[in-house]
Amino acid sequence: MLDIEALRVIWWVLLGVLLMGFAVMDGFDLGAATLLPLVAKNDLERRVVLNTIGPVWEGNQVWIILGAGAIFAAWPYVYAVAFSGAYLVVLLLLLTMGISRPVSFKYRSKLPNMAWRRTWDWIVFTGGFLPAIILGVLVGNVIQGLPYFFDEMLRISYSGTIIELLNPFALWCGVTSLAMLVMHGGLYLAIKTENPIRDRAIFWSRISAIWLIFLFAGGGIWVAKWLVGFQVMGEINPYGYSNPLHKQVVPMVGAWIKNYSLYPWSIYVPLFGFLGALGAMLTARWGTSRFAFVCSSLSVIGIIGTVGVSMFPFILPSSTNLSSSLLVWDASSTQLTLLLMLAAVMIFLPIVLLYTSWVYRVLRGKVTLKVVEKDEHHVTY
Repeated sequence: MLDIEALRVIWWVLLGVLLMGFAVMDGFDLGAATLLPLVAKNDLERRVVLNTIGPVWEGNQVWIILGAGAIFAAWPYVYAVAFSGAYLVVLLLLLTMGISRPVSFKYRSKLPNMAWRRTWDWIVFTGGFLPAIILGVLVGNVIQGLPYFFDEMLRISYSGTIIELLNPFALWCGVTSLAMLVMHGGLYLAIKTENPIRDRAIFWSRISAIWLIFLFAGGGIWVAKWLVGFQVMGEINPYGYSNPLHKQVVPMVGAWIKNYSLYPWSIYVPLFGFLGALGAMLTARWGTSRFAFVCSSLSVIGIIGTVGVSMFPFILPSSTNLSSSLLVWDASSTQLTLLLMLAAVMIFLPIVLLYTSWVYRVLRGKVTLKVVEKDEHHVTY
């Protein structure tokens, strides 16, 4: 049987995999929705763009449901702090990504009236643009630590406000997230559409890739030179009970880059972020743009992975009571819970992957202007 230390590390990796899966899969349709007013100049072109993401966005959001479920079951303290402390931001994310966007896809083509359709088009855009920024803002606040603490009974208190969440570093992360997802979504549109939409999508994807390289590098310099990170003092027992109060944590500028000297292999993770974005920019016009999309996916994986590698073993630091910070070693569920859930993941995750692969194989091919114009009754978006 796997011991508690191994299970905690496995679930830390699995949580990262699920978040990367969400960023890669749902990220491209958020990016494509953000590009809607930039790449589509009339109603027919907008219908083409919507029909590239309309059949797949619901399946893509399975990844965020899996990620939230994994946090709830494997890291209950993290779930409790994050979803209560950042409640208003999470609610805004739910309203834009989980409510208004699905409604806009369903209702947009119910009436032929142009004012009606343009209104829903802007809601589609908002449902891609705002979540892309909000997700980055949330990550930026996690890196800095949230203002919460546990009392001696492990009851949570939160002292922050929504205005404090919109701090400069978090907004920088939000813009970085937007550039990353627009790059990714533009390349998906390049694969699924023909000119002139394809040319416009490639243009904005390449612009976003350039900005992503700049923003990611700037964020790294910010973290290394000015941002206060956290470090555990003394030994921490990886086999101990999940109680975050039995440790000493100190603030330290540059703490989030120490893992790159402790684990030299980890430098390849941010390198994937840079090289993937560069490769996506340089190869966007190669063939069907599939290779560029793979490069973009590697960039997304590298950028998300950089956050996890840099912060390990922290999952959710506290900025007000440092000893309340949640680590891989003191924030998990029990050994039995982690083991049972791991068995469930080994059964169901391959099924999700197989089904997703089958769906994309069935839906392969381009969405063309002629098909959308001709097949009015079957192409519904």
